[in-house]
Amino acid sequence: MSKTRIDILSLFPDYFKGPFDESIIMQARKKGLLDIHLINIRDFADNRHRKVDDRPYGGGPGMVLMPEPVTKAIHSVKKAETRVIYLSPQGQPLTAAKCRELAGYSHLVLLCGHYEGIDQRAIDREVDEEISIGDYVLTNGCLAAIVLVDACVRFIPGILGHESAAAEDSFEKKRLDCPHYTRPEVFEGQAVPPVLLSGDHQRIAHWREMAAMEKTKQVRPDLLKND
Repeated sequence: MSKTRIDILSLFPDYFKGPFDESIIMQARKKGLLDIHLINIRDFADNRHRKVDDRPYGGGPGMVLMPEPVTKAIHSVKKAETRVIYLSPQGQPLTAAKCRELAGYSHLVLLCGHYEGIDQRAIDREVDEEISIGDYVLTNGCLAAIVLVDACVRFIPGILGHESAAAEDSFEKKRLDCPHYTRPEVFEGQAVPPVLLSGDHQRIAHWREMAAMEKTKQVRPDLLKND
């Protein structure tokens, strides 16, 4: 199987050490299916203080990352097949479909936003697309990068134990997932739906489909508008 490489460019490389050293992502790295590299944008500063930000032209609060160190950091890892993504509140919303698409790339470069943002010239010249994980603002783009990596790697062949698992999750059929149950059969007076104990796979599949549809109608009816 081919290996997917992800380079993450940020001001805080240590931010990522915990999440990528646990669970499915760690197993994918051990299997050689996923290669994650952490790049410190400050390493590309052209001054002894490693300063990479400055005041915005036109005034206003906060600081802006300068274009030169950002561009140099991207160039240090960029290849012909690279897809460069800027994690930003101004980006297109991250969706399951987008995650599946990104999982098809052999090399992703994730550029994390910091402070008030990045000089637009670096974005215009180097970034292929901007992605947002939601309509809210984080203190930096590191957590957004972690979310994107976690959501995307599930679609890389060989990473999940069951190859059909990702295809059966929420959003894959424009609806949420159905409820799930395991032992004990009765918990604090509440029993598992009898159909799940029937052994009739056709009835079980139908129940799951209807339960998923009902959950979607209650919680995310917007997902059904185009059906």
